[in-house]
Amino acid sequence: MNKLYIGNVSAEASEEDFETIFEQWKIPHSGPFLVKTGYAFVDCPDEKAAMKAIDVLSGKVELHGKVLEVEHSVPKRQRSCKLQIRNIPPHMQWEVSANRLLTASRVGHHSGNLFMLPRAMEKLNGSMMENYALKVSYIPDETAAPEGPSAGGRRGFNARGTPRSGSPGLGARPKLQSDIPLRILVPTQFVGAIIGKEGATIRNITKQTHSKIDIHRKENAGAAEKPITIHSTPEGCSNACTTIMEIMQKEALDTKFTEEIPLKILAHNNFVGRLIGKEGRNLKKIEQDTGTKITISPLQDLTLYNPERTITVKGSIEACARAEEEVMKKVRESYDSDMAAMNLQSNLIPGLNLNALGLFPSGAPGMGPSMSSGPPPGQGHPESETVHLFIPALAVGAIIGKQGQHIKQLSHFAGASIKIAPAEGMDAKQRMVIIIGPPEAQFKAQCRIFGKLKEENFFGPKEEVKLEAHIKVPSFAAGRVIGKGGKTVNELQNLTCAEVVVPRDQTPDENDQVIVKISGHFFACQLAQRKIQEILAQVRRQQQPKPTSGLQRTWRNGD
Repeated sequence: MNKLYIGNVSAEASEEDFETIFEQWKIPHSGPFLVKTGYAFVDCPDEKAAMKAIDVLSGKVELHGKVLEVEHSVPKRQRSCKLQIRNIPPHMQWEVSANRLLTASRVGHHSGNLFMLPRAMEKLNGSMMENYALKVSYIPDETAAPEGPSAGGRRGFNARGTPRSGSPGLGARPKLQSDIPLRILVPTQFVGAIIGKEGATIRNITKQTHSKIDIHRKENAGAAEKPITIHSTPEGCSNACTTIMEIMQKEALDTKFTEEIPLKILAHNNFVGRLIGKEGRNLKKIEQDTGTKITISPLQDLTLYNPERTITVKGSIEACARAEEEVMKKVRESYDSDMAAMNLQSNLIPGLNLNALGLFPSGAPGMGPSMSSGPPPGQGHPESETVHLFIPALAVGAIIGKQGQHIKQLSHFAGASIKIAPAEGMDAKQRMVIIIGPPEAQFKAQCRIFGKLKEENFFGPKEEVKLEAHIKVPSFAAGRVIGKGGKTVNELQNLTCAEVVVPRDQTPDENDQVIVKISGHFFACQLAQRKIQEILAQVRRQQQPKPTSGLQRTWRNGD
């Protein structure tokens, strides 16, 4: 048997309620529901059914106003002093996530006793970190004796060795969250109708659509519109959105509100270029397929703290609902693609706080990218670097923006100096962007430039943005970048997927430096830059005179 623990259960919940939920989601169970105060247990016939219940229900289905948490049940005698914490944001560095988890749970590193663990579980399970709902469970103690029938009649833990080898606690993991929430804007005068008397309407929507809905009433006090965030499956988000549109339509009729009420979807600017498509083809197709009229707010409306664009959809409720599905499908595809690339490369780029880059929608509703920036723990302030990035000459206007607005905003966001060098000739096909700043500022600035070129359709919809970057290295260090027989530069290219070239027969400049050329897509270029900077840092350390402090002398004398 595979016993499940169901937590966060309302006092009003009954066995019949759970029977209905399991029947609705077609999840088999092999025994009655044992409902206690605040939690319940049930047996599933096999591991597949148990995992389906966890995937489908946990954190997604609401019962009497509470979102259920479903986990494999672990008997007390088989619990170790360890917790398994899953669904941690994949791009988060280990040290950052560990410190934040410990702070959130208020449990220290040495809390290795069973009395503190339930408190940690209660604090962390279901809590949000960077838009990811944490999942916390006990790690089974495989050395503990299994419970027999005398221990409360628990079944399913016989002497088979490893209990539940397919359970999440031992490696099998439900798929990472890939869908971003649906965010919409609604007129402030309709917020009350959407919430309903004592919250009855919004509770009904969440129950029917199996979604979590946040209405940000306190945001932008006095504003004509309020954002709503819907967390669910794509289907759940669409159903909740349709219901909200129907409620607004009815309220408009009841209050004799005569203006058209369009659907307004909020989407991070990083995804909008791919939604529009080359020459607007993607957007035109959605309009034609759904019978709607779609407009997108201009780039000028973006600010450092508001990286979202407003996608306004006009048409009937049915047409707007179909358009929402198509729009969000494109947005989610872009998000998944970007996350896959980020996850592939981010762990290989040392010294960068990737959570502060603002590449993806922030977990805090209505807030843009964090401006927190600093060196990794235990390191000093990172040194400033200079990178020359070459862009198409035709793209210069897009990077500068109207009256220099875009490049100023970009420079402020990244914390870097960004300048466009003069053209080398009338027919120059490329222009050089000079970026000066520490590693994180370089990452931010270059990321936004790559994204801008994609967004403005300087590259095709299925074409990766590939640019060339130049960095200067001391002439005596060029050999270290190349390596014996080209070994190091070849390894760099294999690791980063970028083309790295140190042109031969270069004449060093007045600072005795030569150029290293790096070509490739964004993550490839970044990784190559970081690896080359690591080589240079190593060379600089070797060039420094040996320390002569008392501590070092004592160490040498005792060697």
